[in-house]
Amino acid sequence: MARRYIHEEPVSQLAIWARRMAFFALAAAGLAAIVVQSGMLEAKPAIATFGAALAIAGIALLLSLAAFVSIWSVGRAGMGAALAAMALSLLLLGYPAFIAVRAYHLPLIYDITTDPLDPPRYEALARVRPRDANPIAYAGLYSAEQQRRAYPDIGPLTVNATPQATYDAAYTVINKRKWRIVDARPPQARREGHIEAVARTPVMGFRDDVIVRIRTDGDGARIDIRSSSRYGSFDFGANAARIRRLMNEIDDTIAQQKATRPAPQEPPPKKGAPTAKSDQRKR
Repeated sequence: MARRYIHEEPVSQLAIWARRMAFFALAAAGLAAIVVQSGMLEAKPAIATFGAALAIAGIALLLSLAAFVSIWSVGRAGMGAALAAMALSLLLLGYPAFIAVRAYHLPLIYDITTDPLDPPRYEALARVRPRDANPIAYAGLYSAEQQRRAYPDIGPLTVNATPQATYDAAYTVINKRKWRIVDARPPQARREGHIEAVARTPVMGFRDDVIVRIRTDGDGARIDIRSSSRYGSFDFGANAARIRRLMNEIDDTIAQQKATRPAPQEPPPKKGAPTAKSDQRKR
């Protein structure tokens, strides 16, 4: 019986290597995210690993495009591998590319505050911040001018509430966000209140430092916030966005506290004093 030989088209090596590199980039990015989230190692090597993973994903995307051209022109197999490589590469590069495009016109700053002339000062966070992190001191007037141009809406919030009620609202919001509170000092007669906490970025879990300062302002209170990235000279607008959300949530919490506060009850009438019913009877 004669044997039949089935001729198979050779698989495109470009497609195979594109898929391999895409899977490697995905594994490296996942490892970097796990390291940052767990805090097992320093953040800088993890950030470098994540950046390298994005670069490898970019190379894999280019190789997959070259594989498509090769498959179309030569007629080789490997379309599935090329499609898998492209999908994984776009999955890794999509969100960072979106953030980069949105932050294209933003300045290279990493420290945002509502009071550039007298920024809230980190105290407890200054002692626990890693040595290789960004400087703890505010960058100065040059950074303040860049912030003013990029984020003109970032400023202090004045509320019609007592400093203690304002502090309670800020503490409630930070607890709800599940940030790690490093130090909390309620306001007193001659002392401002402040809350120092460590926030986490939503995707990679990078640690950023936040301080909320509460001061007396007439019959109410004034809230100032400072948010700083520990690593990198560019925050992609994350700190300004964090301050906006935090201000809005504190303001909403104060409004809810006022709405749920019971109305003051009238004191009982003294003995022998005329009441409303007795007045009506007399009439």
